[in-house]
Amino acid sequence: MPKKLKLEGLDCASCAYEIEEALKKEGFEFALVNFTTKEAIIEGDIEKAKEIIKKVEPGVKIIEKEEHEHDHHHDHDDPKRMLYFIIPSLLLFAIGIVLRYYYNYDNPFVFGIFVVSYLLVGWKVLRNAFVNSIHGNVFDENFLIAIATLGAFAIHEYPEAVGVMLFYIVGEFFQDLAVNRSRRSIKALLALKAEYANLKVGDKIVRVKPEELKVGDIIVIKPGERVPVDGVIIEGSSSVDTSALTGESVPRTVKEGDEILSGMVNLSGLLTVKVTKELKESTISRILELVENASARKAKTEKFITRFAHYYTPAVVGLAMLIALVPPLVFGEPFSKWVYRALVLLVISCPCALVLSIPLGYFGGIGRAARDGILVKGSNFLDALSRAAIVAFDKTGTLTKGVFKVTKIETRNGFSEDEILRFAALAEAHSNHPIAKAIREAYGEEINEAEIKEYEEIAGHGVRAKIDGVEVMVGNDRLLHRFNIEHDTCRVKGTVAHVVINGKYAGYIIISDEIKDDAPLAVKELKRLGIKKVVMVTGDNRDVAEEIARQIGLDGFYAELLPEDKVKVIEELEKEKAPNEKIVFVGDGINDAPVLARADVGVAMGALGSDAAIETADVVIMDDKPSKLPRGIRIARKTQRIVWQNIIFALGVKLAFIGLGILGEATMWEAVFADVGVALIAVFNAMRILR
Repeated sequence: MPKKLKLEGLDCASCAYEIEEALKKEGFEFALVNFTTKEAIIEGDIEKAKEIIKKVEPGVKIIEKEEHEHDHHHDHDDPKRMLYFIIPSLLLFAIGIVLRYYYNYDNPFVFGIFVVSYLLVGWKVLRNAFVNSIHGNVFDENFLIAIATLGAFAIHEYPEAVGVMLFYIVGEFFQDLAVNRSRRSIKALLALKAEYANLKVGDKIVRVKPEELKVGDIIVIKPGERVPVDGVIIEGSSSVDTSALTGESVPRTVKEGDEILSGMVNLSGLLTVKVTKELKESTISRILELVENASARKAKTEKFITRFAHYYTPAVVGLAMLIALVPPLVFGEPFSKWVYRALVLLVISCPCALVLSIPLGYFGGIGRAARDGILVKGSNFLDALSRAAIVAFDKTGTLTKGVFKVTKIETRNGFSEDEILRFAALAEAHSNHPIAKAIREAYGEEINEAEIKEYEEIAGHGVRAKIDGVEVMVGNDRLLHRFNIEHDTCRVKGTVAHVVINGKYAGYIIISDEIKDDAPLAVKELKRLGIKKVVMVTGDNRDVAEEIARQIGLDGFYAELLPEDKVKVIEELEKEKAPNEKIVFVGDGINDAPVLARADVGVAMGALGSDAAIETADVVIMDDKPSKLPRGIRIARKTQRIVWQNIIFALGVKLAFIGLGILGEATMWEAVFADVGVALIAVFNAMRILR
């Protein structure tokens, strides 16, 4: 099982990448270091992993996730503590600048003031640089800044050396504040875990941690409290706020016998609930885990940038060395002039702006989607969603409500309505299909399962059962043709279940389903977003599919399909799209598993609390609304735009300053802006996604 480690004090995005690379080199098959959440997720020898992390980043404190169940705010991780060093350093720096007009730089007092000012803010950078260089990590930002500023001291540029270190630390301070704020914004979207639960022990109510609850426990949820774990209401009724799970602002009414999910808020009545899942298996824990681990599936852009950063820094450092040595040694130029230019390049060479802002952009996009009740399982799926060109919807439970009712019973060959309904209900006793449920509800009487001697489900056709010596078949028109049953009715408007009793056609039952209110709006919005084709794929009969496609405004439909036929339809649609375009399939996530897996992006609809849907799909829409899909595509496209803005901006500024640095037109101060300033602007830009 993967283990989570909290990495406190991890303050550099490229360092997170270095740790991840080191773990993979040492043979860890699954190792992910998420700078945004300051977590490492590792499969394998945890003690060995801790040693490797310590070797790469000695300043990081490692805490196993169990010890750190709640993300408390730790003092030593608070960026505001840096102000204790920044403010005195700024004052001394100002005094040094004033005094240099009265004394020259060689005055020990003036030199001492600059050194103290430098050490106040630079001690941490110098310490990290020294420790990391011992472990062979000479391309991290601490080492580069340390060399650049100490080099400035060596060529008697004291104000420059102190100013650059100060500017760098102040920039880092603001960057840390911004990243922490972004982390908190994302955590706030997901701060859905209840702090406590009211456990019923005999006649007493005991307040316990949600982690302590076990399946079968009885808990009481008072008005205003958050539901701690998934359960079934055994007493009481209330309205609940489901917005944390579904993004739906209208409260839902729940009563005895209804399922209630962790993360919901009880608004009015007192509820007594029987626990059906422990905390770690409950809906809210699964959602939090999905969103936090989404960064494990990295988008191509993210992978490219981390690879690029791997080569970019050594290349710029190599260029800096050539600039420092070649002109003085070959052309007899003064060393101080070219060393200064080389030091400017060292400051610019840190890739943090890129490595930090891109995962933060994706993380923000995933967090924003989660707030709207759309769970995206990775930045690669967010990328794919932004390039959606063809959308295929399943019908039942996706475009329609999936709430079936028997509306008509037609009899044949002397059988009565009651007979047909009774035999159909008994034959469908073991099926979970919505049509089977509708038939059982219409029958309305207790089903004696002892009467059912044999039962067989025929995929894509129906069911066959032996009931007290009577052979009963219930299914679609294909079932009648498969067993050569003589019948006079093939095409019926609506969803139909044909009934065969002892090999004789007994008649059919019509079951009606209702189109979801927002289905036509979803199709309209998708077309507005430039989706080329919106189609429906369904196992239902052609007439029903045609009518629904017409009402909703779809571009086409494929009807009477078995699960494997749906996969073939997706493969056919593949031929109609460009290579970089994606096909999205939206289904209910349980019986559509093969096609959800085959599409570029599988979206599970109506998946509230459905384990199968959460496991199979790439994107899970936590309420039943197809109109959430265009919303998800909009978020994905906005995320993509912001990520590319950050890449172009960061690379453009870096390359421009490298050119200016070589020509001697950029000072070290400007170089720090090219490093820290760009990172800060990119982080703030990434945070726009959350709004």
